[in-house]
Amino acid sequence: MLLAEVAATSDAVSATRSRLAKRAAIADLLRRATASDAAAADRAATTEIVVAYIAGALRQRRTGLGWAALRDLPPPATDATLTVRDVDAAFAEIASLEGPGSAQARSTAATALFGAATEREQVFLRGLVAGELRQGALDSVVVDAVGEAAGVPADAVRRAVMMRGATGPVASAVLLADDPAATLATFTLQVGRPVRPMLAQSAPDIATAFEKLGSGDPAERCVDVKLDGIRIQVHRLGDEVRVVTRSLDDITERVPEIVEVVRSLPSDRLVLDGEALAVGPDGVPRPFQETAARSATREAAPEVELVAQLRLSPFFFDVLHAGGRDLIDAPLRERLAVLDEVAASHTVRRLLTADPDAAAEFFAGALREGQEGVVVKSLDAPYAAGRRGAGWIKVKPRQTLDLVVLAVERGSGRRQGWLSNIHLGARDPEGGFVMLGKTFKGMTDEMLEWQTARFTELATDDDGWVVTVRPEQVVEIAFDGLQRSTRYPGGLALRFARVLRYRDDKSAAEADTIEAVQALSGL
Repeated sequence: MLLAEVAATSDAVSATRSRLAKRAAIADLLRRATASDAAAADRAATTEIVVAYIAGALRQRRTGLGWAALRDLPPPATDATLTVRDVDAAFAEIASLEGPGSAQARSTAATALFGAATEREQVFLRGLVAGELRQGALDSVVVDAVGEAAGVPADAVRRAVMMRGATGPVASAVLLADDPAATLATFTLQVGRPVRPMLAQSAPDIATAFEKLGSGDPAERCVDVKLDGIRIQVHRLGDEVRVVTRSLDDITERVPEIVEVVRSLPSDRLVLDGEALAVGPDGVPRPFQETAARSATREAAPEVELVAQLRLSPFFFDVLHAGGRDLIDAPLRERLAVLDEVAASHTVRRLLTADPDAAAEFFAGALREGQEGVVVKSLDAPYAAGRRGAGWIKVKPRQTLDLVVLAVERGSGRRQGWLSNIHLGARDPEGGFVMLGKTFKGMTDEMLEWQTARFTELATDDDGWVVTVRPEQVVEIAFDGLQRSTRYPGGLALRFARVLRYRDDKSAAEADTIEAVQALSGL
């Protein structure tokens, strides 16, 4: 299949707000991907690539291509000749490059790839690499489209994807199957194969969280402390232990202390969900950055000696399988009873209560301990793998800063034609601004339209991708925390920054200072 077909479908998906129309366009693309005369294995491989691309993702999660590599593209090709297999192979080669000379080799390979692409394909590829292909074809829409193309219920496809941990393999299997329904039924929970984790919805406070779980219902809830660590899913089969992150990256070799804990548990067949956290000798959680650095590698980190001394401790809050029994469809109350049997000394602290006031007091205590917040859970809810289930509601104190927009990047995909990703800076009292990160999250279409006009007026330089602007516009940003950064001059970066509103009532001279941000970070 030609890349041009995927790009054309992306355009069609971007052009409509109708979920049904998006689904129909993607379903048609998937049927064409599997309808060739190629061998089944080739059609399966093509389908998996197409599924990733139309959802806005590369199969190679890290290519090493930065903004500079996307800024000066070669002249586009006249004719569309690139296949999706060609593109996937090119990105695989780029991702594999390392060592001396790799930067130049990566640049050469990227130039060759983009030079073989038409102008429309270049825009599409740049959006894939930059992670900014916001065309409305989220993975959930793709899952629905797989169901439509195969003639099976979307819920059945969704469950198979949850169990397999990825959409591509399920899509290729079901679309090439003689009996799609029977094929879907083969995707079940398997110890050793990660599943997509259940996610939580959000609420601004405890009272709202209780209401979301059932207004006026006096039923008991589970209130878990929300740790500021890294999400882990642990599989144990005998002495074999596998540890993966929320994104299903395997980090087993990097966390031998967690493997050791899991091997000490009484059951030799387990799937556990939890958090890994670095805790200091005083029992106080270390900053998230240290946990993240420790789990990223045993060696490489700015604080090498500190990281080498840190031990990650696992804290489990759910169990999906124990002793040969699948628990994923069991209510939380039952899962917690099993969890307390198999991992009693390594569980997240929790409170069971029907009283919102007691839950609020528990929440306040968690914050005093330096934790991130709490998650309020329905004791009757099953484990909704891969979904932001209605049975889990997270509550965290919202932190905000008034920052100044320093530059803005041109949008791609659905946001093509608009100025999208904004560069954020804190005020330096001695003059100028200190960049703390970027974000495109939280922007409505109306906001995108407004900021495109606004930043066009403020523009001082434009390299075709990044528009530098006069530092005048203040924006209120919500974020989940701060972490150390060697990328930005202030040594800090915002975590999960999102736009709340533009502050026309404030001047840049009233924006938050870098000193205030540093004090807030506690780093």
